[in-house]
Amino acid sequence: MTTALRTGIETGGFLKNGKLLPERALAEALLVTRARMRRILDLLEDDGTIFRRHGQGTFVSPPPAVGASPFRAVAAKVMPRDVMEVRLEIEPALAALAAQRASSKELKTLEQLTQATLEASDTQAYGVADDIFHYKIAEMAHNPLFLTVYDSIREVRRQSEWTRQRETRYSASTLTRLGEQHEQLFSSISARDSQAAAQIMETHLLSVSNAMLRNRTYNGDA
Repeated sequence: MTTALRTGIETGGFLKNGKLLPERALAEALLVTRARMRRILDLLEDDGTIFRRHGQGTFVSPPPAVGASPFRAVAAKVMPRDVMEVRLEIEPALAALAAQRASSKELKTLEQLTQATLEASDTQAYGVADDIFHYKIAEMAHNPLFLTVYDSIREVRRQSEWTRQRETRYSASTLTRLGEQHEQLFSSISARDSQAAAQIMETHLLSVSNAMLRNRTYNGDA
């Protein structure tokens, strides 16, 4: 039954506007009880296939920020450099907190998400896997205010035109290096080494920044 649900998600048959259909509709479609469907959804949440957000629904990628529309004006003005400056301030702290607070179940999920970034077949697949990987670390910090700030960063990136051009900045060797840094991040977080996790995250984001900003000017070419 889990396989059938995954297939429906992959083909889009169980999705509407990026969200999973309601639990009742899924149970009826798969001819299972709602209790059974709830257990299946729990399994998919554990392995990072879906994300639940109270009041918003169930998503197949990290959910958008609440009240995303105000970010449109900001996204039109923000350049890659601006985003990376904020990420370098926020995400090392998130990685350090994740090392302190992540549950064993969350670490298992992060390990699977790390592997997904290593196995990505192209830059588009890597981008999706990378987004989920970093979002999971933000969740693992278990600080709702920090997560809201991180959601805001993601929403600005999502609405910025230059984000869709990121693929032109990432070579095959870049993807390999970034994936290896994800492995190091996972190792430090699972070892509960907050200091190492923060340092590796900073190094990783500097690599991302170098790849994103290479040969880019700041006169409006965002």
